[in-house]
Amino acid sequence: MAPQHRIYACFFFFAVTTGALMARLPDIQTHLGVSEGQLGLTMIGMSIGSLISLTIGAPIIERLGFRTTAFFTTLGPTVLLATIPWLPVAPAVFAVLFIVGLLAGALEINLNVEIDRLEALTGKRYMNRAHGFWSVGFFFTALFGAMIRQSGLSAGLHMAIVALIIVLVGGYLIHGATNAPKTARSQSEAGGHRFAFPNLGLLPLCLIGFAAFLVEGAGIDWSSIYMRDVFAVEPIVGGMGLTLFAFCMAVMRLSADPIVARYGPRNVAMVLLSLASLGALLVGLAPLPGLALAGFALMGAGCSAVYPLAVSAAAQRTDRPAAVNVAALGQVSFVVFFLAPPALGFVAEFIDIRASYLVCLPLLLAGLWASSFALGEKKVDIPLGMPPEPLGPNG
Repeated sequence: MAPQHRIYACFFFFAVTTGALMARLPDIQTHLGVSEGQLGLTMIGMSIGSLISLTIGAPIIERLGFRTTAFFTTLGPTVLLATIPWLPVAPAVFAVLFIVGLLAGALEINLNVEIDRLEALTGKRYMNRAHGFWSVGFFFTALFGAMIRQSGLSAGLHMAIVALIIVLVGGYLIHGATNAPKTARSQSEAGGHRFAFPNLGLLPLCLIGFAAFLVEGAGIDWSSIYMRDVFAVEPIVGGMGLTLFAFCMAVMRLSADPIVARYGPRNVAMVLLSLASLGALLVGLAPLPGLALAGFALMGAGCSAVYPLAVSAAAQRTDRPAAVNVAALGQVSFVVFFLAPPALGFVAEFIDIRASYLVCLPLLLAGLWASSFALGEKKVDIPLGMPPEPLGPNG
């Protein structure tokens, strides 16, 4: 098996693990007896763990190597998440999610660094396709998660079965992995730049990334609960919001490159953010379940390829080295990526869950405005080794 295929598998397995958890969030919320705001506070445990790991984890990962790190960070989360349906109180779930977040942040660094090295060695590009496998895995688990919920299988057994399959198959695939040799480029680009801060010129691109991440968090974390609370639909229908979101995101991520090559990043980003805005508006105002599902589909397509376009533009800025601008945009974007879903949970609790989608619109419009002048009209090639959208708790 080619080295990149094992990396694709790790992305896929991590998505299946987190997707199974998101598909069962309504059941876990009911089991814990918590409100949307309390659930958001509980879920933030994974966010905190991920941010800590992303800040201090790189030297540890460097010492352990790709295979050892992949073993713990791919298989560890699925085993830990399988315990959540059995935990009696929200603080215990918070603690488990915190540990999962530590592993997820390490997985984020490990997989992206390994892809960076493979790209440098081969001259080929694997980054977009690898993250496309994350989207495919999330769609796969969202679709079957809805069917499993409809069948009446408990969340505990569902998560246990997922964990068993991933441990067996993933353990076999990771066991045969090898560490890609380090390159001079990958070493020089990593040193000293990971924690750069954005300057004034980078702020429009930050707005674009913020908009994409806010929509992704709203679509993935809260879609199943939204369908349950607003329309009281059957589990199979309620899970279709997450399924359609993940499917449209996967399709767009796997097909975006030729579209950008033909129409340019500015036009593509503006169309995608317009679709995301329309989707959020539909979800916020939908009188019927079908319209809400259409809104989730538009949101998934709309947030799919926006962030990579923003990072491409950051890498091509000439005011600072490309690695500095890319790292600055990525680090700042983590704030919205990790903290927005819990914040939307508080909006859902203290106003209503429809409002948690409508509050996305101002930032989406700001991202649309920034796209009109911050992105180029012609195709922007993504530099080899450029970090993609962070995985975090939502992949």
